[in-house]
Amino acid sequence: MKKSSSPTGIRVGIGGWTYAPWRDNFYPAGLPQSQELGYASRQLSAIEVNGTYYSSFKPATFAKWRDETPDDFVLSLKASRFTTNRRVLAEAGESIKRFVDSGISELGNKLGPIVWQFMPTKVFDTEDFEAFLALLPRAVDGRKLRHVLDVRHPSFMSPDYLKLARKYTCATVFTDSPDFPCFADLTSDFVYARLMRSDAKLKNGYAPKALDAWAMAAQSWAQGGELEALPRLEPAKAKAPPRDVFVFFINGAKEKAPTTAMGLLQRLGFKAPM
Repeated sequence: MKKSSSPTGIRVGIGGWTYAPWRDNFYPAGLPQSQELGYASRQLSAIEVNGTYYSSFKPATFAKWRDETPDDFVLSLKASRFTTNRRVLAEAGESIKRFVDSGISELGNKLGPIVWQFMPTKVFDTEDFEAFLALLPRAVDGRKLRHVLDVRHPSFMSPDYLKLARKYTCATVFTDSPDFPCFADLTSDFVYARLMRSDAKLKNGYAPKALDAWAMAAQSWAQGGELEALPRLEPAKAKAPPRDVFVFFINGAKEKAPTTAMGLLQRLGFKAPM
């Protein structure tokens, strides 16, 4: 299957691919729903899968997604809510294993980071949170796993949290949102950003200057830099080696997400496969 021309180390996409309003402004008229993933994966370079948060899927489904998408496409998976929506995270071991062993390795090289999303009411508890991080497997079926923590309570805006995330080499979602904690301190060797300020009044969801700025940010991250202009808990560190960057347009005016993502990809020199 033909590859797309992706900017080195940078992936840009949306959350999911099944959304009715996209059938009016993104998918071609009359496109069967069964072909939506195939189409979306040729306009973007990554998708964050929401369905895995709510439901379990069989290995054959992950294999089907693998086969429907271009060679260098990436699917980031949101882990099951049963792993994170619990009072005692240290007791999540069985749920974590069930999710990781559900067949996600069938995605092969298209398996992107796994996102562990916590409820906005989940308060940071150092001991319990470390117990959870210690349960996260480093690999499945010989394939290295990359973990991302989507923490949504202000108590996580703490040097103690950053220290723990770095100890277990888990990335922290940079959430550009007025509703959740927003800090750009890096805790792993890759960046995972979820941009949530799309405006329904704007033709492309984001103003051109805003997309220009995010393109520059993605390039800086990919080149090993850190961004002083973004909210932080600690000073930016010295430049690091090049790193992978994942940027997803999520929520906000969701109907604009594909157009916004394609606008950013265009700025980054992405060429869709034919």
